[in-house]
Amino acid sequence: MAKLYIESLLGENERILRSSRQHWFVLASSIFFEISVILLLFAGVITAVLFYQELAVLIAGIGCLLILLPIATMTRDILVWSSHQYLITNWRVMQVSGVINKSVIDSSLEKVNDVKMTQSALGRLFGFGDIEILTASELGVNKFQRIEEPVHFKTAMINAKEAAGRSGYPAPAPAPQPDIPNMILQLDQLRQKGILSDEEFNQKKTELLTKL
Repeated sequence: MAKLYIESLLGENERILRSSRQHWFVLASSIFFEISVILLLFAGVITAVLFYQELAVLIAGIGCLLILLPIATMTRDILVWSSHQYLITNWRVMQVSGVINKSVIDSSLEKVNDVKMTQSALGRLFGFGDIEILTASELGVNKFQRIEEPVHFKTAMINAKEAAGRSGYPAPAPAPQPDIPNMILQLDQLRQKGILSDEEFNQKKTELLTKL
């Protein structure tokens, strides 16, 4: 589903050069609390059942309901992380986020003025960092936080910008050519109705024929 949505955002001759996400540290830090709560609840239910065996069914039922809450929030965090993507195409840099309600921020490679990368010691060790894209648009700065393999992402972006500069951006579609014979036919109909004189018709006809 996410792949189909991203493909729908691409232009006719646009192609994805690199796709990336936030580092798995981001996901791990989000679901660590939920996993801890699930384990504590599970241990609490087992202990309560052992001590109060006559209420085992009731305790197990309440425990299952309580465990569903952190499972639901953990599932949400996983979906949010997996749907947050950073893309480099041959035209632009894109940031796509949102599970149901989608948000798309893109910066044309032509407008990218500078790229700033920041990596902490931990980021260099595990391969994550922040990338700031400074553009000439009104947004000014587009920041990708804790992205995986930021060095490779930055390099791919610079290479894409250079390649776009060499090849140029897609030219706008040519304006449709006027249908000269049909225009002459319409002028002749106006002449037959007396709206145009023979002299005016011949003059307009000559002008149109020179455009062929």
